[in-house]
Amino acid sequence: MQHGPAVRRRKLGAELRALRSSAGLTSGEAARLVGWHQSKVSRIETGTSGVKPTDVRLLLDAYGVTDAQLCELLMMLAGAEDSDGRHHWWHAYRGVLPPTYRDFISLESQAGAMRTLETTVVPGLLQTPEYARAVTRAAVEGLPEDRLDTLVEVRLARQDVLRADPPLELSAVLDEAVLRREVGGPGVMARQLERLVEAARLPQVRLQVLPFAAGAHIGVTGPFVIFSFSSTSDLDVVVLDHLTSSLYLERKEDLQAYTEAFNALQIHALSPEDSLDFIAGTAAGA
Repeated sequence: MQHGPAVRRRKLGAELRALRSSAGLTSGEAARLVGWHQSKVSRIETGTSGVKPTDVRLLLDAYGVTDAQLCELLMMLAGAEDSDGRHHWWHAYRGVLPPTYRDFISLESQAGAMRTLETTVVPGLLQTPEYARAVTRAAVEGLPEDRLDTLVEVRLARQDVLRADPPLELSAVLDEAVLRREVGGPGVMARQLERLVEAARLPQVRLQVLPFAAGAHIGVTGPFVIFSFSSTSDLDVVVLDHLTSSLYLERKEDLQAYTEAFNALQIHALSPEDSLDFIAGTAAGA
């Protein structure tokens, strides 16, 4: 289990190593093509040192990689700007957001799909401003009002990934407790449930409710997120949130275990259609 930057470096290095191998080049030959020492290529491929976006571009050109989507993803993993030439918007919040949260947002912005199990609160990408404020205030006691405003602002800005072109594909399994826990009072909760109903109708969002009647399930150990990248599954990663940090699981065994767990949860949960009715019914009775 590693923190985000180490995971990204290692995954980026592994992908560059695979691309070099596919191009039929040794690390020494690749180094000569770009005018480096062989040790620099080795350090990049093992993830022991960081790599600049310009260096990634040199390597991709040397390997003859023409897949624009893959090139952009690898460049972004190295810290490049997005395809519109804009700096990552969360950089403006460096003084407010802890590194682990910035890492999470970075992965979220680059992923093609996100699967999440939520057992206590509504996923951040689907929260209303009032709900986000109540959750943040409860999670961080004694937070100054201006800092609270900023964290809510960040939470809402993250939701732009669902309106991007193409949008992030979100699959979420919500324990019934998420719908029953009254966060921020009846009014706030009623609006939040209405927001979930709206979200469930979006083509890029798949919501399923795991009712109490389903009994104990594999997700009782806690929530998790699986990020998937459309260009290559080798970059997929599982994120586990803790009170003061996030942990990233990248081993194939871990990815397989959590993927199988999520698939099992989807089977035991209500269908998206029945889940929509369930959420709407909960909202009507709220």
